[in-house]
Amino acid sequence: MTFLIIIIALALIFDFINGFHDAANSIATIVTTKVLTPFQAVCWAAFFNFIAFFVAKDLIGEFGVANTVSKAVIEDFVTYPVIFSGLIAAISWNLLTWWWGIPSSSSHTLIGGFAGAAIMSFGFQAIKSSIILKIAAFIFLAPIIGMIIAMTLTMLINNICVRMNPHKANIWFKHLQLVSSAMFSIGHGLNDAQKVMGIIGAALIVAYKSGFHFGISSISELPMWVALSCHIAIALGTMSGGWRIVKTMGTRITRVTPLEGVAAETAGAFTLYLMEFLKIPVSTTHTITGAIMGVGATKRLSAVRWGVSKRLLTAWILTIPVSALLAALIYLVVSLFM
Repeated sequence: MTFLIIIIALALIFDFINGFHDAANSIATIVTTKVLTPFQAVCWAAFFNFIAFFVAKDLIGEFGVANTVSKAVIEDFVTYPVIFSGLIAAISWNLLTWWWGIPSSSSHTLIGGFAGAAIMSFGFQAIKSSIILKIAAFIFLAPIIGMIIAMTLTMLINNICVRMNPHKANIWFKHLQLVSSAMFSIGHGLNDAQKVMGIIGAALIVAYKSGFHFGISSISELPMWVALSCHIAIALGTMSGGWRIVKTMGTRITRVTPLEGVAAETAGAFTLYLMEFLKIPVSTTHTITGAIMGVGATKRLSAVRWGVSKRLLTAWILTIPVSALLAALIYLVVSLFM
């Protein structure tokens, strides 16, 4: 019982860290284009992170991403020490990448940690390779999809607005950025909060198998307090900001105008909504980074700082294996006391 409470607390702590780690995804362009102040921007993003709970519950009617995450490790091999080790590894890697200002994927950190601890405990038979490979594939596919949509939107908007007064257009797109950033923040809340819901759901399934009456037999029985608390945690985390990563996302990849900010955020939002429909957990970081590259590339390829982009890609590729290795080592230590 105590271990379960610790796991739930750690999951919500990770969710909070995910919020301030990934706050930059939702607010980087809206801050750098000076549409909102940093404080106003994080409050705006946090509000729509929380609204995502009602979108999933009342409009979509399910938490599909949570279901996918909970099944990354085969149910028979999910134990409290496995979940605990995965969460400690994910929290550690998230804090390190935040400190270094690297917009890595909280999603892949969590899944890598979960899988790595399970592999150390039971071997490769413990993981559902089809789900892990699908998630890993979107390390590359999510930014590409975001980039293509952003390039298309930017060119379309430029053609529509070619005869508009530049000053008037700039004012209009500053207002529209409020809408596009809200759309992206909802997508962030939909995708990222559900990953933690999946982990807590897996822990509650273990509790059910251990005979606790408050456990659940499947993710479809996930209590509403889990969904609500996860969305609250990520919203509170977003409100705490993520200024180191804002600098990387908002200025180091490429400079963006309000028009380009609208295109990037809208492209990122559409990509996240598509992934929600497909029930695939993806990285909001990867999605918006690809979108920002896309709007930069429509001006000229040299407008994108490809050197920075290469370093980001390297960090993304390393996230799953590093998190898995870290979780495996933590599991070895934890198992000495179990």
